[in-house]
Amino acid sequence: MEGRDVLASASTGSGKSAAFGLPILHALIDQPRGTSRALILCPTRELAQQITMHLRDLAKFTDIRIAAVYGGMGYRPQINALKAGVDIIVATPGRLVDLMQQGAAKLGNISILVLDEADRMLDMGFLPMVRRITATLPAQRQTLFFSATIPDQIAGLTRDLLHDPVRVNLTPTSAPLETIAQSVYGIDQHLKTDLLVDLLKKDGAIFSAIVFTRTKHRADKLAAALARSNVMAERIHGDRSQAQRTRALEAFKRGKYRVLVATDIAARGIDINDLGHVVNYDVPSVPEDYTHRIGRTARALKTGDAITFVSREEEELFAQIERAMGRRIDRSSHPLAFEPNDRPSTARAMTKTRRSFSRRRR
Repeated sequence: MEGRDVLASASTGSGKSAAFGLPILHALIDQPRGTSRALILCPTRELAQQITMHLRDLAKFTDIRIAAVYGGMGYRPQINALKAGVDIIVATPGRLVDLMQQGAAKLGNISILVLDEADRMLDMGFLPMVRRITATLPAQRQTLFFSATIPDQIAGLTRDLLHDPVRVNLTPTSAPLETIAQSVYGIDQHLKTDLLVDLLKKDGAIFSAIVFTRTKHRADKLAAALARSNVMAERIHGDRSQAQRTRALEAFKRGKYRVLVATDIAARGIDINDLGHVVNYDVPSVPEDYTHRIGRTARALKTGDAITFVSREEEELFAQIERAMGRRIDRSSHPLAFEPNDRPSTARAMTKTRRSFSRRRR
């Protein structure tokens, strides 16, 4: 509210959208309407929709207008909204650049710029587009970076875009929320689906869950397998249209589906009240993604459960996550799971494989 630049990190679900949304509304409420003065950039369509919804709720009793601009939808409604005049634009970088090239997005009066989930935008290759967008903005502006994690890779961008920022750090890097109960099953890769189905059918303890897979193909395959086991499931990933993703998410929120199978496109920007469980069907490749995945549950200081399936091939990946958290998560028992003392080390497993291969060659 003092107009300072801000570099902020806080746990997923802690209220970052309101933290930048409320001061923006306060700053714009007495300004003339019809000119876009605030721009919020975010990496995914789902997050753009969520931020827009939150801001519209907060601005309900004002005449401040907010438009969402993202891919996967037709250009014309978004162009018409911008032409009609909006105070706040919430956008993904790719679609915004397209509209800038068409002359539909005019950013010459932007006085507040927000990058939400700034680290993810860099991971997803948006940096050139972000730089292209910021180059068109007025030099005199307030810029705010918000993210659940602030890795070293974005240091250069913060130096370029932020001037003497206030630094707010409310959570250690990669530290998950304390309200999430975490459990781990050591499970062979080919038994993961059987274990998931058994946990879902066991006394109904898992009433709703987002299940994360590593690839779009695995998400499709798992959703089909769950359906064959009479578990109502839908899927969200990058190959599905925006309309399909929106319908799947809304149906899951209404309780039509018990399981939403997703790739990491859903690890950020999806806010579901009372989501009981997150299941890491595949171990994420970096600790930060683990934090964002499990942060879909236990939002707004509620409690939740995070379950991770760790195959023998994924042991080292999960060990990296545990080292980042600074603690080891106890392994859970199940008839399909292998016991911790049955797990060969990565080095022993590789040696055994090499010996077997050598014998076959001989």
